[in-house]
Amino acid sequence: MLPTPEHEDRFWSLLEEAWAPQSKKTNKARRKLAERRPGKDVDVEDLEEAWEDVQEHLEAACAELTTEELTDLDRVVERKLYNLDRADLQEVTDGSDDGFLYARGFIVAMGRTYYEAAKAEPRLAVPDAEAEEMCYLFAHLNQNRFGTFPETNSGISRESCSNPTGWPTLTN
Repeated sequence: MLPTPEHEDRFWSLLEEAWAPQSKKTNKARRKLAERRPGKDVDVEDLEEAWEDVQEHLEAACAELTTEELTDLDRVVERKLYNLDRADLQEVTDGSDDGFLYARGFIVAMGRTYYEAAKAEPRLAVPDAEAEEMCYLFAHLNQNRFGTFPETNSGISRESCSNPTGWPTLTN
């Protein structure tokens, strides 16, 4: 099952709303991730710290959502992480399987513009940048509120090296 365009739009909108209370400087730094020259070093420590606050805003915005709505949002994140699960991107971000998952979480957590930019040009990814919580945020919200981990019925996994298109030389 694929996420619908409406669910994707809702996800990106919720994420942008969660970033909105951050300072202009922080949001400018987030936008610059996508605008910089590929391969150029960038310090993301402030963005990683801001992510903690953004996560709280995102969780608060989802406090009244149903299990179906949380599952829809989890399906979007799962698909975005899966689409980024590629050897060329991992080469830039480095890290273990878990570290690469969290690096992809960072890319998603920074918003649609950066996600699309890094997906198109892997050299825009940032080595060692992580947002672990993004990877299962909606799944954990669902589990905490409703006692179950959502079943996305997508037939894919967000775990590293699970996208065969992204890892053509990997043999199973």
